[in-house]
Amino acid sequence: MLLLIGAFLGLMVLGVPVAVAMAVASIAYLLAYDVAPDVIVAQRMIAGVESFPLLAVPFFILAGNLMNIAGVTGRIYSFAVALVGWMKGGLAQVNIVGSVIFSGMSGTAIADAAGIGTIEIKAMKDHGYSTEVAVGVTAASATLGPIIPPSLPFVIYGMMANTSIGALFLGGVVPGAVMTLFMMATVAVFAYRRGWGSDTPFDARKLLAAALEVVVVLAFPVAAYALVWAGLSQNLAIAIALAALLALDWWLDFSAVMALMTPVILIGGMTLGWFTPTEAAVAAVLWSLFLGLVRYRSMTLATLAKATFDTIETTAAVLFIVTAASVFAWLLTVSQAAQLLSDAILSITQNKWVFLILVNLLVLFVGCFLDTIAAITILVPILLPIVLKLGIDPIHFGLVLTLNLMIGLLHPPLGMVLFVLSRVAGLSVERTTMAILPWLVPLFLALIAITFVPELTLWLPRAAGIAR
Repeated sequence: MLLLIGAFLGLMVLGVPVAVAMAVASIAYLLAYDVAPDVIVAQRMIAGVESFPLLAVPFFILAGNLMNIAGVTGRIYSFAVALVGWMKGGLAQVNIVGSVIFSGMSGTAIADAAGIGTIEIKAMKDHGYSTEVAVGVTAASATLGPIIPPSLPFVIYGMMANTSIGALFLGGVVPGAVMTLFMMATVAVFAYRRGWGSDTPFDARKLLAAALEVVVVLAFPVAAYALVWAGLSQNLAIAIALAALLALDWWLDFSAVMALMTPVILIGGMTLGWFTPTEAAVAAVLWSLFLGLVRYRSMTLATLAKATFDTIETTAAVLFIVTAASVFAWLLTVSQAAQLLSDAILSITQNKWVFLILVNLLVLFVGCFLDTIAAITILVPILLPIVLKLGIDPIHFGLVLTLNLMIGLLHPPLGMVLFVLSRVAGLSVERTTMAILPWLVPLFLALIAITFVPELTLWLPRAAGIAR
């Protein structure tokens, strides 16, 4: 155990990439103790990535890339400006609302920060906000990406914990709304204390137009349900409602109705049993292609090829991490390290609330040093048996774990969102870190609420009948 964990931590201190550190530590342990034949190790590596739920990873990454090149980010930003830009601290509020919408398409904090975050930071700086403020609010809002469905970390966690990914997706809706409200309240406090004004004049027509778009999107499931109640089959009712929506969108040329429909289609399709979460990722890609090639006609073969190659590059990196982490986690189990760590935790407490506090402290620390996917792959086999023994719902635990790791993305030394925004804004890592610190307050408040009020997570999955 000391060799395995010590070699891993030592390589991390030397600056070796996480996946390479896990792979080298695993190889060193295998050479030293010869615990399994080479073929078994190869089988464990293949088993780590040979999973149907993992197919969602490249498709959700591709959907996010396609949304970026389809010009959807600009439309989302314009919609958010019309909806909340007139408030005090308007563009900061726009930043949060834009991230909420984009989160329903991309599923990753990094895609959010690098995509719509680039537009938001430039706009805020142009309107007189300091670079630090623009970076801070963008970093905080980017954490919504993996909480509001769809979510790549939920896919990895669901696979590792053998938990319904659909239930995890639904479980993220209310916590995502809570985080959004906390962040918007924080902007309001900053606006009051620093004298921020509105960034766009109040325009009743634009506000009504934005509100109408929201109403149209919400009316879609209502109309489909009404047609089913009137006697039409479910598929025919949804086809008619969707055709009416497309016709209305073409006629009135809405700014963001089609983008707003993305989470409705994904969550609705999974709830109705049309497709699994993995198949929902394919549906997200098809919807992105429809928007870029047919509705907005903003995609070209060149941009489509670039999005594809970017997806291949990102997917390869993710799967390399999953492969290395799978072998590392397996060796933690074989070496009894996982059992020893589990026993150590249970010797401290068998109260589930104290355990959750300890988990928050542990994962907040781990999230500063480990990639999100690697952390989930390593921690779940250690912590999940304790979670089940203490009667904690694995869906609730998945939300707590993921939010902790999202906060870790904002911290040095390995916070990816921190480095992305540092590059986008042209700030040093040190200045970017200091800019983010005040915006951690609403995230920690949301973490406390989600940790100690499980119903925030479990109410919607239970209402939908896919959780106990």
